[in-house]
Amino acid sequence: MDELELFQRLGLAIAIGAAVGVERHWRARDVGEGQRTAGIRTFTLIGMLGGITGLLERYLAQGTGSSGILLATFFLALAAVVAAFEYREAVDEESYSATSVVVAMVTFSLGALAVLGDMTIASAGGVIALGILASREFLHTLMKKLQWKELQSAIILLAMTFVLLPIVPADPIGPFGGVSPRKILLLAIMLAGISYCGYIAAKLVGSSKGDVLAGAIGGIVSSTAVAISFAQRSAESGPPRSLAAGVITATAISLVRTGFLVIALAAALVPYLLPPFFAGAAVSLGYAYFLARRGEPRETSHAMNNPFELLSVAKMALLLVFVAFLARAASDYFGQRGLLIASALTGLADVDAVAVTVADMLGSLALPTAALAIGVAVLVNTFAKAVYATAFGVRAFSLHVWIASMLATAAAVATATAGLLI
Repeated sequence: MDELELFQRLGLAIAIGAAVGVERHWRARDVGEGQRTAGIRTFTLIGMLGGITGLLERYLAQGTGSSGILLATFFLALAAVVAAFEYREAVDEESYSATSVVVAMVTFSLGALAVLGDMTIASAGGVIALGILASREFLHTLMKKLQWKELQSAIILLAMTFVLLPIVPADPIGPFGGVSPRKILLLAIMLAGISYCGYIAAKLVGSSKGDVLAGAIGGIVSSTAVAISFAQRSAESGPPRSLAAGVITATAISLVRTGFLVIALAAALVPYLLPPFFAGAAVSLGYAYFLARRGEPRETSHAMNNPFELLSVAKMALLLVFVAFLARAASDYFGQRGLLIASALTGLADVDAVAVTVADMLGSLALPTAALAIGVAVLVNTFAKAVYATAFGVRAFSLHVWIASMLATAAAVATATAGLLI
C-alpha cells in the first residue's frame, strides 16, 4: 500500500468522524460550550483516532506479527472515557441515553475499518450510521404509532426473507423448465412486502397519498402484485378510489420501467414501443392524479386488520407461478411460431420476462414481430390487472382500474398508429 492510499484511507476515517460529528453537534447546538459530551470536533478526532490506531496496528503487524491488541486497547479506553463523561452529563440532566457512547464506538470502528479494511464498506457504514442518527424523530414517531400486529407482520416478513428464503431449494421441479420453490416464496415475499408498504404508507401520510406512494414503489417491482394486493385491501373495506389510484400509478411506473428496459436491451425497438408506452403511462398518471385529488366520497376511519394475510399471499404467489408455468409450456410446445401466444400468457403475470426473451431473439426476429410480442404482453398484463381487480376487489375499485386501462390502451394504440402512418 503506497502513501497516497494511506492518506486516502486516513482522510476517509476523518470524514466519517466529521459527518457523524455534524449531526451530534447539531442536536446539541443550543447547549453552552463545555456542556456537551462530544460535538463535531470530538467525533472528528474519534474518527481520526480510529484511523491512526489502524495505521499503528498495520505497522505493528508488519514488524512483530501481533495484531489486534492495540486496536482493542484503544477501543476499550475510548468507550470507558466517553461512557464516564456521558454518565456525568446524564446525572446533571436527569436523562438516560447510551446513544453517544455507542456512536463513539461505531465511529472509532469505522475509522479503523477505513484504514485496515474495505473503504467502500466503511463509507457505507458511515452513511448508514448517519442516516440512523438523522432519522431519530421519524423512528420515534413510527414506534409510537406502531402496533403489535404491525411489528409481528414485519418480523414474519423478515423471517421469510432472511431465514426461510436462503434455505428453500432454488432448482426447478417439473417439466417445461419446472417451478422453483424459491421463486414461489420470493413472489410471496414480494406480495407481502407491497401490502405491508402500502399499509404503513397509508397509516403515516393518509390513504390517498399513501396508496399512490406505495403503488409507485410497488410498480417498480411488480404492478401485477400491486393490483392483487390492493384488490384484496378494497375487499376488506379499504378506500376504493385511493387504492385504484395506487394500482393505476403502479401501471404507469411499470410502463416506464419496461420502456427503459427496451432502451437498455433492445434499442432497435425504441421507435416502435417507447412512444406508446410513455403515452399510456402519461394517461395513467393523469387518471391516478384525478382520483387521488378527488379523494373518497366520505371520510373513512378504516384500518386493515393485518398488514397482510399470509394465506392469501401464498395463494396469489402460487397463481402467478402457475401462469408463468403455462407460458413456458406454450412456448416450448409451439416454438417460435407460438411467440405471441407465449407472450400473451406470460403477460398475465409479468412483462419483463417477455422483454428480456425477445431482446435475446432480436437476431432471428423481424423488428415488427419483436415489437408486437412485447406489445401483446403489455396489453394483456394491463387488462389482466383489471381482471384481477374485478375478481378480488369491490366494484368501485375495479371500475376505475378498467377505465384507466382502457384510456391508457387507447392512448398507446393511437400513438402507435400515428407513428406507423408517419
